[in-house]
Amino acid sequence: MRILHLSDTHLDRFDGPNKHGVNATQSLRRMLADLAAVRDIDVVVVSGDVADDGSPEAYGAAREIVGEFASARNVPVLYSTGNHDERGAFTKILGSGHLDPSGNDRADSVIATGRGERAAVSVIDGYRFITLDSLVPEKGYGWISEEQLTWLRGVLEEPAPHGTVLVFHHPPITLDVEVQRSLGLRNPADLADAIRGSDVQLILCGHFHLQIFGYLESSAVWVTPGVVSRIDLTAPARTERAVRGASATLVQLGTPTSPMFHTLHARDPQVGETVYELDEPQLRAVIEKLGQES
Repeated sequence: MRILHLSDTHLDRFDGPNKHGVNATQSLRRMLADLAAVRDIDVVVVSGDVADDGSPEAYGAAREIVGEFASARNVPVLYSTGNHDERGAFTKILGSGHLDPSGNDRADSVIATGRGERAAVSVIDGYRFITLDSLVPEKGYGWISEEQLTWLRGVLEEPAPHGTVLVFHHPPITLDVEVQRSLGLRNPADLADAIRGSDVQLILCGHFHLQIFGYLESSAVWVTPGVVSRIDLTAPARTERAVRGASATLVQLGTPTSPMFHTLHARDPQVGETVYELDEPQLRAVIEKLGQES
């Protein structure tokens, strides 16, 4: 099983530069164009922040651009929601988020909670893919509700032929970086309890715009860098710098040494140029606005 893992496309209704001067649509097209020679992909996964402005037009653009790439390879595309996404528009355009190569909804099972959260399951070549909804409206941190976790436990009671992959936006692991601790998944222990002893072998996330690998229980966790930009941790402590350079990950499962991860970078002539920089007071303001209230 070879998974193309994308995240944080941050598309909006306009095909032009965003407030930081980056054309998100162009970044996605450049990334996919540079992946043209990568073969034997079995599924494309987009782990949230599909849209930046939550508009139907942004989801339509993602469906068209990523869908064209997937259709040419006859593979499905699985989307999950991120903190910039809007559930109503996401559902209107992408349905369950699980689309076949023709763009039709292909989910084997879907749950919609009373708060509008949506989680879905698809089995692809014996691997079970489960997308969860970690979006907390108007906040930057993530939370997976007890309703979803109860449903997840039920799904995992029966093992899949080749194991399970979870896909959601907010990582359950963080580096020793305050903004990650504040704006990552805030209830990783609850998720760990739900998957303990199950066949979940891999968790795919985004959100941090940089690559991280770790474990939750016995499940490998991979955080892929963003398509629209990536975070440069060489910036001074308690500040944040984003730079240009669309990235993606090719994930390999089903071999004696898997899971294996290969990060791929678009050939952007502006790669490494600063997109924005937040000093300590500015970053503190972001954390206070978007973090969890005490």
